[in-house]
Amino acid sequence: MEVETPAHTQQQQVTSAAGAGVASKPLHRNPRLVLSFLLMVLGWASGPLLLRDYFLQGGNRKWLSSLLQTAGCPILVAPLLASYFSRRRCSATTPVFLMSPLLLAGSVVVGLMTGLDNLLYAFGVAYLPVSTSSILMSTQLAFTAGFALLLVRQRFTAFSVNAVLLLSVGAAMLGMNGGGDRPAGVTRVQYYSGFGMTLGAAALYGLILPVIELSQARHVARAGCAVTYTLVMEMQLVIGLAASAFSVVGMIVNNDFHVIPREAQEFGLGKAGYYLLLVGSATVYQLFSLGIIGAILYGSALLGGVIMTVLIPVTEVLAVLFFHEPFSGIKGIAVALSVWGFVSYFYGEIGTHAQQPDKPSNTNQLDV
Repeated sequence: MEVETPAHTQQQQVTSAAGAGVASKPLHRNPRLVLSFLLMVLGWASGPLLLRDYFLQGGNRKWLSSLLQTAGCPILVAPLLASYFSRRRCSATTPVFLMSPLLLAGSVVVGLMTGLDNLLYAFGVAYLPVSTSSILMSTQLAFTAGFALLLVRQRFTAFSVNAVLLLSVGAAMLGMNGGGDRPAGVTRVQYYSGFGMTLGAAALYGLILPVIELSQARHVARAGCAVTYTLVMEMQLVIGLAASAFSVVGMIVNNDFHVIPREAQEFGLGKAGYYLLLVGSATVYQLFSLGIIGAILYGSALLGGVIMTVLIPVTEVLAVLFFHEPFSGIKGIAVALSVWGFVSYFYGEIGTHAQQPDKPSNTNQLDV
């Protein structure tokens, strides 16, 4: 879709530098990408269900729900310390942090954007069925494709364009449902506000993914070495801390910390179940966040969006099984289109790699 011009040359060099640090393997044969995919499956399949269950069982704190989506970031400290001591055995002068000051600043900005995105999504989950909010979030793929084209000069094939169109049409069909799946106790105003905020969250997330990819690419261009998985974890830790700080400020202003003990006492699953659900939500969302950044590193922002979208059928089935949500014909068609789009994208990727010779990987790694 894009015709390269001299104005694009510098941007092409920056974005291509990121790929130079990762071995050019077919997507389905890259073990680190497969690991990222598994983390995304675990996080995206269970995270929305746990968050929705929080509201169904009597929870009502939107800022707290926003915090849960990034509060698990401290679990990354242990593997980061292990990586540091491993590097130190090889070199006594190894730095504690691999992030440059510019990458650190960029990660903080992305973290604040993520905090706002989490808040919008929390409102959507509070007022919409999981099946509906998940399909609406799949529209992030269209936004990701547009921003990826602008920011990282993402090249499109006929298969990727087909995937974006199919996934976007499937999500748009839900708008035709006209609130027919509105949960009991949710007003029409609340339903459509949740609908709009979820679309807003999808649009913002569609911007966040290419910004992360661009940050990684520029780091590679400046440092002249590959982005390693340790650096990925450092980025995710900073993003998580910044997003969590954003949510904590909102909780303080909203007086949420004083309400939490009472909410735990009145929670449908009991006090222990309340805190267990909070910890579980924070953990699975952190696994998802780590997976999506890995997918961007070893694939692209567009690939991360496609993987998110293809997990919709899993979330749909689980929502029907656990919450007995209605599954209309329109939702069924939307899920079918999302699967079709996913297959189209990966068929094109596998065909592209089959026609290209393998490139040698960059061995100028800072760590394993």
